[in-house]
Amino acid sequence: MTVSRSVPFISLEGAKVLAAAAEAEALKRGWTIAVAIVDPTGGLVLFHSLDGTQAASQDVAIAKARTAARYKRPTKAMEDAIAGGRTAFLSMSEYGLMVEGGVPITRDGTILGAIGISGMTSAHDGEIAAAALAAFG
Repeated sequence: MTVSRSVPFISLEGAKVLAAAAEAEALKRGWTIAVAIVDPTGGLVLFHSLDGTQAASQDVAIAKARTAARYKRPTKAMEDAIAGGRTAFLSMSEYGLMVEGGVPITRDGTILGAIGISGMTSAHDGEIAAAALAAFG
């Protein structure tokens, strides 16, 4: 973790650990994915795409990570809210991607950034994000 102006954020070193863990889990499952790691404001820290990942997944991974960081919650929570009838989230769609696969990166209750995964089904993307975060500790 690096600290700037007393605001903690994910370091490049930490982002590399997350991306490597996501890649390892995806390869173990035979999946092709794109991985985006952003800081708490949604600024891109690291982007990583496995060979054979569809091009659209690159933009989707970044959008999922930015959404999770800026809204300070997993994108799955917003997807579930929409499915449950909270249509107000639909009006915010131009400001984020409300589909599973984006998860905040936290330490001691502080959001350091977020990870976004895309390439498979949104549920599978969420599994890869969870595995990467578990490996990150």
